[in-house]
Amino acid sequence: MPKQRITKDMIVDVAFEIARRSGMEKVMVKSIADELGCSVQPIYSYCTNMDGLREDVGNKARSFIRRYIVSHIDRNDLFRSTGRAYIQLAKEEPYILKMFILQERKNITSLNDIYETETNPDMAEVIAKDLDISVECAKRLHLNMLIYTIGLGTIFSVSSPGIPIDEIFSQQGLVYQIFMNDALRRREEK
Repeated sequence: MPKQRITKDMIVDVAFEIARRSGMEKVMVKSIADELGCSVQPIYSYCTNMDGLREDVGNKARSFIRRYIVSHIDRNDLFRSTGRAYIQLAKEEPYILKMFILQERKNITSLNDIYETETNPDMAEVIAKDLDISVECAKRLHLNMLIYTIGLGTIFSVSSPGIPIDEIFSQQGLVYQIFMNDALRRREEK
């Protein structure tokens, strides 16, 4: 039987699955080689350092999250369902959420930078139109919910035995209403 050719994609895929199952700290050359059924040599030949592999795995996690969120949103309630989808992700895929949250973000010097790099660029306009508020007000509302939801998701994903998801959704809804009231108040002031 011919030897299996190990590719970089295979290595990243296996590393991602290990991280998804057990956390990024379990991604080691030996564990990847064991899963692939090969020696460590092919892993070292493609991955000169673990930082590069972690970055590739982190990028794969980002792609996974984008697909997950899209598949879990309600098109009729896009904004709120996106936040709920992140919390559901924290429940179903806590290690992926941790990879996403803990991934280094370069050239970030403000919360606006986070907003610009972490959100769909069209979302503020969709929110503004749906809620009849300014785009700037929609961005502020979206950023506030992004920060709050990531915080809730983080707490949820590291809690043991775990906070009931209904409690998390209830808290998220409460804060959504507070942020929404602020956005509507700002609209009325203009």
